[in-house]
Amino acid sequence: MHPIQVKPTRADRVVADTIAARTRTPVERVARFATYGADEKLLLTAAGAAWIYSAWKPRLRPAATHFFAVSLASAILPHLLKVVVDQTRPDRLTVRGHWRGVPLSGRAHDAFPSGHALHMGALASAAGILPERDRTPVRCLALAMSATRIVLLAHWASDVVVGFVLGGILERALRPFTLREVQSRMPKAKR
Repeated sequence: MHPIQVKPTRADRVVADTIAARTRTPVERVARFATYGADEKLLLTAAGAAWIYSAWKPRLRPAATHFFAVSLASAILPHLLKVVVDQTRPDRLTVRGHWRGVPLSGRAHDAFPSGHALHMGALASAAGILPERDRTPVRCLALAMSATRIVLLAHWASDVVVGFVLGGILERALRPFTLREVQSRMPKAKR
């Protein structure tokens, strides 16, 4: 039994009901494919590969180390939270949505928070260390991938918002430890 129970908001139910009533199988297929871009296994693999590659490119090492640490922490945090928080996924509460292509996702009572959104919130926040021209596309992609969790009815909208915000907070909390050397060389206005 989970010590904390989180109930969906009225807005969560309206969004989920609207999706269940209007979704179509092709939309669900695209969302199901796109959501893999925010999967912890894929992100950890990519961050680990970048970290290993950075052994040959020392100037990339601080950023690669930061992205790997953020990916690892954002993979662990949702699992810890789901041990203490119980919330039923919206896809378990619809029959109509399944007729229209909504798949079943994850464990039934692991809706809060969205791990995918937490990963993407951390990535969107970490984009702040990228060159300015690259930040907006990364952040837009992170938002779009987070939204797939709502479209698939894997999470309530509030689970996605909270996960995204937690990811940003987590990334910012890790910066002083993983980017200490880089930040000490950056002008204060650029941080």
